[in-house]
Amino acid sequence: MKHVTIFLLYVSQYMKTRLTYRIDMLMEIMSDLLFQAVNLIFILVVFGHTDMLSGWSKDEIIFIYGFFLVPFAIFGAFFNIWDFNERYIVKGEMDRILTRPVHSLFQIILERMELESLFGVITGIAVMVYAGNRLDLNVSWYDPIVFVLMVLGGAFVYAGIFILLASISFWSDSRTSIMPMMYNIGNYGRYPVDIYNKVIRFVLTWILPFAFVGVYPSAYFLGREEWYGYAFLTPVMGVAFFGFAIFMWNIGVTKYRGAGN
Repeated sequence: MKHVTIFLLYVSQYMKTRLTYRIDMLMEIMSDLLFQAVNLIFILVVFGHTDMLSGWSKDEIIFIYGFFLVPFAIFGAFFNIWDFNERYIVKGEMDRILTRPVHSLFQIILERMELESLFGVITGIAVMVYAGNRLDLNVSWYDPIVFVLMVLGGAFVYAGIFILLASISFWSDSRTSIMPMMYNIGNYGRYPVDIYNKVIRFVLTWILPFAFVGVYPSAYFLGREEWYGYAFLTPVMGVAFFGFAIFMWNIGVTKYRGAGN
């Protein structure tokens, strides 16, 4: 309950701050929408030259992209740790974090929240509904429950990978970060893995499992029975990667020596 109370207090203060500068918040939301629209246009351009992509139709690819936006929006809202190395290690702000009686990662998550990113959840669901109607997909009573589990699994996969990358900073305080590169690799999870060669498919499934953020869970809702095994593995992969990331973070914190050392 202590953590829930702290979280709600942070959210309250965050909303007060953001609503003070409404235009800035609106511009960020519009920027996100523009970015999502560009990616959607790219898909449409690709299918302007072909009807199928490795057995996947245009509407199926659009559905996968829409699903991808939902866990990615949750990740972007609560795990905005792109500048962890520069801000908390190089500049020494981790010293401040470690003086408080709350888990260090929880504090950083609260400090770096960008709740306006949650607007991507609405966009993603809207895209899914559009593509689902064109595909005449049937929705069962339990599908919303499965959807929530799949989304949380995908968000935890994304969060786990980037928390692991942030944890590396405890051993190396170099200003160079591989997070931008990893962010670009994560975009591959928007598309069916069978359009890639076997090596990339293996990496996106078991090493950097971004495929569990988009294509695998989407396969369940699209009725792609050959991918069901991977689809139902999504929550497991999310918990496993996120748990391992927390474990490595806790070890890394013990190696932190402060900015002056």
